[in-house]
Amino acid sequence: MNDGSCSFSYRLGSRFSHLLPPLVLSLAALFAAGCGGSGGSGSGGTGSTPSGNTAVTVLATSTANDQLVQISFGFTSLTLTSKSGKTVSLLTTPASEEFIHVNGTAEPLFTISIPQDIYTAATATMGEAQFSCATLTSSGELDNSTYAYGATPSSQVTVNLPAPITVTGDTMGLVLNLLVSKSATFASCDPNNGSGTFSITPTFDLTPIAFSSQPTNIENGKLTALDGIVASVDTAEGSFTVTTQGDGPGWHVSTSSSTVYQGISGVSALTAGMPMDMDVIVQPDSSLLATRVEVDNSDATDLSVWKGPVEFVDSSEPYLFAGALEEQGFLFNSAYVLGGGPFSFGNAVFQVSGQLTNTQSLPFSAVFTATNVVAGQNVSVTTNSPNFGGANPTYSPATSVTLQPQTINGTVSEVSSEEGFTTYTVSLASYDLFPDLADQQGQTTLLTGPHSVLVYADSSTQMLNSSAIGVGGLFRFYGLVFNDNGTLRMDCAQVNDGVAE
Repeated sequence: MNDGSCSFSYRLGSRFSHLLPPLVLSLAALFAAGCGGSGGSGSGGTGSTPSGNTAVTVLATSTANDQLVQISFGFTSLTLTSKSGKTVSLLTTPASEEFIHVNGTAEPLFTISIPQDIYTAATATMGEAQFSCATLTSSGELDNSTYAYGATPSSQVTVNLPAPITVTGDTMGLVLNLLVSKSATFASCDPNNGSGTFSITPTFDLTPIAFSSQPTNIENGKLTALDGIVASVDTAEGSFTVTTQGDGPGWHVSTSSSTVYQGISGVSALTAGMPMDMDVIVQPDSSLLATRVEVDNSDATDLSVWKGPVEFVDSSEPYLFAGALEEQGFLFNSAYVLGGGPFSFGNAVFQVSGQLTNTQSLPFSAVFTATNVVAGQNVSVTTNSPNFGGANPTYSPATSVTLQPQTINGTVSEVSSEEGFTTYTVSLASYDLFPDLADQQGQTTLLTGPHSVLVYADSSTQMLNSSAIGVGGLFRFYGLVFNDNGTLRMDCAQVNDGVAE
């Protein structure tokens, strides 16, 4: 274990989980308590005088299997080195990013103007780094473990350039792709049942993209499911700004007459503090244009948002525990909640994200309710509670619970068709949350086949995989996962190459 490393683990025994409050820590306390050390710096050099500048937008994405529920880094520098040895800094202020929620998708980190040149190397330095996993212990308790460095040694951070990057033109993009399997290793998700050893070795690929005026997928500037909270609105301009958690990216977003609004009537109905989910296109000038804006809870009073996987659903009362990939809002202005949080949902509105528009044409009932929610589904939970906890002092009352798209990684065991859809039976690894958390003490078992998902693809599904989908192939599938009377079924929006289990 690195000298500046530490791990945190807490358990929710399913039988008594509703008696446990969320684990709330200040950010300073989290990394001061045993996560010390210092990072390094990038290399320097000199080169020829550039002929001009290009506005470069850096996008964050990741390539991951289903082993981790969260991995995040605090960047202190990101540097390019030209073929002549000249270095250029891409990062003007520290920034942080969580990478599991962009597995197979992407979101903008920042835009910066840099000299045009041919760049052959890149380096990054970072302070804190952490990853989390969830599992059931041998005694049936839900265990969430977080492994962290207070500062990450520079020698353990790698940014690969598969090919030299030519920076030219007025605008372009760089995709910073975290290779998750190479970036985090650990002996056991439950450190009390293993040695507790781990390492964090952030490994990225950095590749260029050009933004299209009519993008069709992330490879040319179409980005989906960007989440944040509205910071300000300019109704005259038809634009708004969005903040994300911590030192995460913030965005200025414009709208047009073709922007689709879900949950609100239009941009004039947006107010500061509202949570929103949107699809955007990165325009050729690097600006962001919203094609879809969704608001799941229009009451901004004391509003907080959690987005992550459901990990437990109580059988005796309307209570669930949700992991936290992204958390933002009133309750998080001065605190960090480790791992996730408990919610009562007796009065919550259950709904489905409007990102996918073909749910009504699926050959099964694509519904998400308080009676069919299961551990493993990705959700966004909002609460208007001004405190951690609510009427019951152990958890917050959820205002809304929204089913969100997610990425699953698995092996195709069967290919078929049904009512105009191509169907793929996808087998999941044992550590995937669906099979791992399906049977818990105190939780009603709803799934009859948690080890597989039946994926439905149609003509609108983006096929970004490099090889044809066939039996035995390993792929990542992105879409909405429903519990249809005990069978997991996905309305698939995108397919990517898979990651070794």
